[in-house]
Amino acid sequence: MKKTVLITGSSRGIGKAIAAKFAENGFNIVLNCIYNHEMMREFEAELKDAGVACMSIACDVSDYAGAAEMFKQISNIFGGVDILINNAGVLKYGLFNTSEPAEWEYLMKNNFSSVLNCSHLAIPYMLQKSEGVIINLSSIWGVAGASCEAIYSASKGAIDSFTKSLAKELGPSGIRVNAIAPGAIDTDMIAHFSAEERADIEAQIPLSRYGTPKEVAEMVYCMAHNTYLNGQSILLDGGVY
Repeated sequence: MKKTVLITGSSRGIGKAIAAKFAENGFNIVLNCIYNHEMMREFEAELKDAGVACMSIACDVSDYAGAAEMFKQISNIFGGVDILINNAGVLKYGLFNTSEPAEWEYLMKNNFSSVLNCSHLAIPYMLQKSEGVIINLSSIWGVAGASCEAIYSASKGAIDSFTKSLAKELGPSGIRVNAIAPGAIDTDMIAHFSAEERADIEAQIPLSRYGTPKEVAEMVYCMAHNTYLNGQSILLDGGVY
């Protein structure tokens, strides 16, 4: 039977590229987003036209009840999730000392609680099969920290430590848990940068360019299929760290 992969935050950017990579390799695809419903439906239609078994679910995965309903729908159609890609997340710039608690909660809920929710809901099906894969999208800033992104960096650092802990907990049950920590990837998240800011960032990257969503997708796909990779957070940053 074909395996099913759920990619949260997959209407565009990295999530969409990951979904496309798994789709071209014969997986059942579950798309998810909270805001860009039209873009997600269009992508779903494209995949179905290409013969891919696909469904899309609009919900807020940072809300446990909403995520639980999504997993129920997936179970009804595909039986469950074999591979979970926790990609959904948000970014907000600003000095920590001028930020508000509501902003901290927003970042931690969307970036970290969403990972907890979906992982918790995916694990029972994986335990029944004695196999499964969870891959969490972290960030280079979860490792190095970033000025004006203190809470964002903290949320990604939390993902890295959760990944390592859960991998040790689930490894004996045949479930592998890893994370990928991208550096500067050319997505909508950095579209607001000026030409000067883009040039400054590129100058700090040994490969002298931004990464692409496709390159992240290729790494995620490889990680999902390496059966001895577990508990790791892989940097994909062009050599910065």
